[in-house]
Amino acid sequence: MKYDSILDVIGETPLVRVAPDVHGLRNIDLYAKLEMLNPFGSVKDRPAWNMAREGLSQAVERGDSIVELSSGNTAKALAVIAAMHGLPFKSVTNRMKVPEIKDLLLLLGAEIEELPGQTECLDPTDTEDPLTRMYRMLTEEGSGYLHTDQYFNPRNLDAHRGGTAPEIVKDLGGRGPDIFIACVGTAGSSTGVAGVLREHNPAVSVVGLVAHKSDFIPGIRNIDEVNEVGLFDPANYDTIESVTAQEAIDGMLTLNRRCGMLGGPTGGAAYFGAVRHLKEIDETLTERRTAVFIVCDRVESYMSYVRQRRPELLRQPPRADSVDTLTDAEAAAAVSVDVAAAREWIERDRPLVVDLRGSFAYSALHIADSVNIVDEIFDELVRGGLPFGSSRPVLLVCPVGEKSARYAALLAKLGHRDARSLRGGVVAWRDAGAPLVRD
Repeated sequence: MKYDSILDVIGETPLVRVAPDVHGLRNIDLYAKLEMLNPFGSVKDRPAWNMAREGLSQAVERGDSIVELSSGNTAKALAVIAAMHGLPFKSVTNRMKVPEIKDLLLLLGAEIEELPGQTECLDPTDTEDPLTRMYRMLTEEGSGYLHTDQYFNPRNLDAHRGGTAPEIVKDLGGRGPDIFIACVGTAGSSTGVAGVLREHNPAVSVVGLVAHKSDFIPGIRNIDEVNEVGLFDPANYDTIESVTAQEAIDGMLTLNRRCGMLGGPTGGAAYFGAVRHLKEIDETLTERRTAVFIVCDRVESYMSYVRQRRPELLRQPPRADSVDTLTDAEAAAAVSVDVAAAREWIERDRPLVVDLRGSFAYSALHIADSVNIVDEIFDELVRGGLPFGSSRPVLLVCPVGEKSARYAALLAKLGHRDARSLRGGVVAWRDAGAPLVRD
């Protein structure tokens, strides 16, 4: 096949059957839509190009910058598209969690602006959130930006309505699958594909997969974050289920080693969640069914993610004294206090308040007299032993109280006498009207 532009290569990705001896399903044919084979490496190539191309010629004339609120694959695809057309690209995010993606964006010439947002997604109802303020600025007339706006742009959905979904339907003989399983990030692919599949098969079951609340899986939101995405509608899914980071890596290993599909942890989460869901209905079926999931991107960008969570896979010694080593019982034993109890405790006993959020978020708003130790750095400190005296009272704080609870449990496991977590985190503190200070 011959093409005039690499942009013409986007789409028409293969649909590949997963062998039954791999997934173990008896009455269901399982297929993987290999979006990782798009030219820039992910399912986001489709919406990135579809969102950018409409205003691209005018942006070139004006010398605008392309900008997107993204820390991952959408930013990567847009950085390539911008560079191809001689335009600057800016990625605006509250946190770059995957070092390899950040390095690649810099290599592609992108500018990265990290802001102190309170979640990974834009929350348009929070007028004080820095991401929200940035969003308003980007959408102003004459701002000098071509803002692709992946969280609210209908062209995100259209990329999948006009491409991904019809390809699946065509490859399955015109009817489409009986079950569609999709990870939920911006909700563009899951929403866009599901709508078209229902047109061809109204009985199709749509399963949305989100990350477990206490876990981070690249490209997938947890259930709290996904409700803040403008394209997300819970009515689009027949069921929404969660996947842990460990399950995502397990699924990824199966795809990589057993299927020869070099998908990343997002695809691994989709595979693991698909098989888990399908096994619950497999034995009840009286007719053969077909299911499809999406392998979103490639594994090579996530070596640091794997190294942190499963070092033994890279033949490295296990990470001692990390939150990933906690048993469920140990994690459940964490001591958490609500805002009122925390304020009383701070006033009475003056515990050390440790804010685990990123430095930008901390500088925007934090509890008075707290110290900022970003969670990754705190994790390294704990690996060397207790970072402060075992008898000193400590209150740990994070955005919503889940990560801090796990660290409180870890400190207790290591012998700390009084480590507590702020239940609900900084968000609960703010919502309770408790004072926050700004640097």
